[in-house]
Amino acid sequence: MTSLLKNRVLFGFRQLFYVVTPNETSFSMIESVPKYVDEAIPYFFVLAMTELVVLVIQKRELPRFNDSFSSVAHGLLSLLHGLLFRSVELATFMWAYSKFNIIQLPWDSPWTWLLGMIGVDFGYYWVHRAGHEVNIMWSGHQAHHSSEDYNLSTALRQSMIQKYFAWMFYLPLALVLPPSVFLVHQHFNLLYQFWIHTEIVRNLGPLEWILNTPSHHRVHHGRNPYCIDKNYGGTLIIFDRIFGTFQAEEKQVVYGLVHPLQSWEPLYGQFHHLIYILKTAWKIEGWNNKISVFIKGPGWATGKPRLGLLEDLPEVNHPVEKYDKQLPLWANLYVWTHFAVLVFGYQELAKNTQVFPGLFMAACILYIIYSLTTFGALYDHWRSAPLMEAVRCCLYLITAAKTFDLTIGISVGNAVFIMYFLSALLWLSQSATTIQILLKSKSA
Repeated sequence: MTSLLKNRVLFGFRQLFYVVTPNETSFSMIESVPKYVDEAIPYFFVLAMTELVVLVIQKRELPRFNDSFSSVAHGLLSLLHGLLFRSVELATFMWAYSKFNIIQLPWDSPWTWLLGMIGVDFGYYWVHRAGHEVNIMWSGHQAHHSSEDYNLSTALRQSMIQKYFAWMFYLPLALVLPPSVFLVHQHFNLLYQFWIHTEIVRNLGPLEWILNTPSHHRVHHGRNPYCIDKNYGGTLIIFDRIFGTFQAEEKQVVYGLVHPLQSWEPLYGQFHHLIYILKTAWKIEGWNNKISVFIKGPGWATGKPRLGLLEDLPEVNHPVEKYDKQLPLWANLYVWTHFAVLVFGYQELAKNTQVFPGLFMAACILYIIYSLTTFGALYDHWRSAPLMEAVRCCLYLITAAKTFDLTIGISVGNAVFIMYFLSALLWLSQSATTIQILLKSKSA
């Protein structure tokens, strides 16, 4: 039993680095493929804590509460689709495989496994490149680039809408690749990209020629002009070298969007560029220009080339002033405690997608979105944030009282209920104080 546990823990860490064998990760049916990404969550946490310790030892800048919240909140938003629907990429891939597959490769062959690894990464390269060079796709992918920090929490900052564009780039693989093999490598391609979001690993020597590394990916996340539209690879860097998009790390990278996001509210972070595109397309004259707003690069404007002009990019040098609205320590601990409860609730929903009715799941999704918006509002110092949080806590109390068995005694459910009750009292009092101040200012 101890040996089995050690092997599972070791595999948990190995999967983050794609150090797995075809024998242990090949399956005949997609239903048999483990949920590797969900299973990796504890290992994400261990690596993040390890990174934190190393940063303390190196006396370097530590992750910020507000930025880390925003990153993890974006990640949670990106997962909510899966509570109601199957993966878009997988569903379309299975359909294409059933209609257009021309060669049935054996699912248990190491050569099929290797083809899957390279093929999925090749597809990811073009998904990723289009995500930067096609404005409507950038509207989804920009969420991942919106952090001005670069640490392991940044890897969790994912898009809600990118998946609705990405599926088409993988369809050619369905001509030959079994869906189970495709799904396995989709998991590992994503997992591999977690550990490269760090500044504590500087250079990996000869591996820099083949693999996507922290150094290469730091460049990809930079807003320095030399970093823009470079290093799209997921696991491998060879496609960037082949197609001319490779850039080695030079001067210190400044992270984030060319026009930095000035908010911690994750829903705004997900959709602000899409809103900008729609407004721009509405105002610009001519149908060709309107269509170009969607399909050309984010830097395009009338009279400019498809991807815009490099000289339009502002030159930036480290260090830069970051968006950094803060909360006091007690409020940070409050937000992160409630956030942890929310993540636990999501995990319970994810385990029981076949048990809970669809209407209940949809209501839970809306509650999670509202909760994340409220936490972001607290970090952004919205005047309405205390009232929003009071309403959020009251909604939980009403639902829990009607749904859960809250018998007298010591239990996790009762502890959470008490926590929400006390929280509701706190924010109701804060809201009352805010309203009184507003009324006095208006009467004055």
